[in-house]
Amino acid sequence: MIVKEEFLSKLRRYFALNLYEVKIWTALLSRGVSTAGELSDIANVPRSRSYDVLESLEKKGFVVMKLGKPIKYIAVPPKEVIERVKKNVKTETDDRIKRLENLKTTDVINELNNLHTQGIELIEPTDMSGYLKGRHNLYNHLELTVRGAKKNVSFMTTSQGLMRKAEGLKPIFQELKKKGVDIKIAAPLSKETDAAVKDLKGIAEVRNTSTRSRFCIVDNKDVILMMLDDSEVHPTYDIGIWVQTPFFASSLQKLFDSSWKGTGRR
Repeated sequence: MIVKEEFLSKLRRYFALNLYEVKIWTALLSRGVSTAGELSDIANVPRSRSYDVLESLEKKGFVVMKLGKPIKYIAVPPKEVIERVKKNVKTETDDRIKRLENLKTTDVINELNNLHTQGIELIEPTDMSGYLKGRHNLYNHLELTVRGAKKNVSFMTTSQGLMRKAEGLKPIFQELKKKGVDIKIAAPLSKETDAAVKDLKGIAEVRNTSTRSRFCIVDNKDVILMMLDDSEVHPTYDIGIWVQTPFFASSLQKLFDSSWKGTGRR
């Protein structure tokens, strides 16, 4: 049996299996039922490992051990495997979330907070900066920074950026609004952005601008600059820079406020 490496790689990503596991599994699928020795030969996996691999696949719900001698294994239908994997992933995720939630009430989080506070006190103001690679990481840090706002948050973004923020940051904006934080977003508006503007109504003030820029200012202290045009870069290669500097943040806020006065209300 010959299975392309590309196909095996896909299976490893989708099902979180190692190389020997996907080789044995696909070999068994091609036979329906087989012994460990036969699968070892077909899949080109060392015999000394085939039993361990099959035991692992059995625990994960990919195969069933057939009673009798010699011991044989039966392949579970792929559709059923998908359902089992989904169930296992959900159970593991729920358990992990529960453990993390419980962590908030333990001494561990207090110790971690103390370590972080001590570390921050040792950092020079000029060192409070970071390089953010990939839109996922960029938005994670954007969410963290915005959530800590006490007075105001100002965004200059693109049409696509506005829609992403309406979808991903709305719950945080709602929390900030309740605390009295002023949220302003300037972006090029069109029919495409109408739904996002409507979704943010009463939460953030959105105005139209012809400027194509991407940055965020929080409390005249933190600045996150997105360095690339989001219409020309894949999300994986998006780049941002975070700096905590009241001098630069205040200066950029003044420029934003000046531009804000000339923008169109929506």
